[in-house]
Amino acid sequence: MAGTSRRSLLRAGIGAAGAAAVWGAGASAANAATARTGTPARTGTPAARLAPTGGKVKNLTGPAETGRFAAPWTDLGIPARTPDGSLFLACGDTFDGGGVGGPNWRSPVGLRSSGAGLGSITVDGAVGGSSARHLVPEGHEGGTTAIPSDIFTIGDTMYMHLMRGVIYQTHHSDFWRSTDGGENWEYLCQWPGNALGGQFQQKTYAVADDGWAYVLSTVFNRDIVSGLLLHRVRHESVGDPAAYEPWGWDGANWGWGVPATTVSAARRWGEICFRAMEGRYALTWLNMDALGIRAQIFDLPTSNLFATPEQTIIHPVAPGQEGDNRVAHPYGGWIFPGSTFQDFHIAVSQWYDPQNYRVMQYRINGLAV
Repeated sequence: MAGTSRRSLLRAGIGAAGAAAVWGAGASAANAATARTGTPARTGTPAARLAPTGGKVKNLTGPAETGRFAAPWTDLGIPARTPDGSLFLACGDTFDGGGVGGPNWRSPVGLRSSGAGLGSITVDGAVGGSSARHLVPEGHEGGTTAIPSDIFTIGDTMYMHLMRGVIYQTHHSDFWRSTDGGENWEYLCQWPGNALGGQFQQKTYAVADDGWAYVLSTVFNRDIVSGLLLHRVRHESVGDPAAYEPWGWDGANWGWGVPATTVSAARRWGEICFRAMEGRYALTWLNMDALGIRAQIFDLPTSNLFATPEQTIIHPVAPGQEGDNRVAHPYGGWIFPGSTFQDFHIAVSQWYDPQNYRVMQYRINGLAV
């Protein structure tokens, strides 16, 4: 079935050995990325990667946690605070039955926790009740799916960005909103998959207090070297593609309204998460080479990420060797609302066989800020 192709790709992408075997990128890929993004004038050498510690808080999904919502097997779990203060988890490919590839394939789905505090997150509801349903129409014809890259709230409205098509072959991405806490979703707009050389497929939004949302984007394909592009858009215009203003280098200066130039070293990106918090900004992402979930903390959305330290916050290990912030086959890494730099919680996904496919909550200690 189409899910088999997706599973083999994803499993290859999140294991250390699989990453080396499947996601190798040669000079031609790097050259292609340079051609797409241009050569940034802003450079620097990040300090040696720091070594935060951490540990698992709990499993958020699995047969015991979410089986009663016909969602025992799901991933991603991108967390967002709803307008009523509860927590919403936007999940990816979801299955019922005995494991990944089972019946009732849905994506995306929405799970809920009435407790939103970092110490009280437990899934106790779902959009669709006892059988979590698709949040938007997606028939999976020909193996297509709808993978969320981000979900966030501005005022009393929630927004969700989806990547559509066969996995890692994004035909287009689209954008949706909900005015009833995530129960129903209204289509707003879409972007073609080849926009900005494909580097506008996967988006993540930092909603700042200055009236702007700052948007970082990459190619959605772990086998392709991509730049990291920055745009901004006013809160009230996030559903208008024409309102997204790029940040780039014009040959003499960096500025808004200049064609987008990569703001970080081109690389193979997994999932990305960008958040405004405590008057600063946090970026987390799945790094493909070397494998692990990393974080950068910086002052401004336009800070120099080439020279900002990259901190590895989740380390990959083989099954059976997990402990602290070492995780077998990790991906994801979205920041939980309510996190601080001293109490930093992320949603980590895991997948290495049909029954080990879940969303987990991890607390990270010792971030350098």
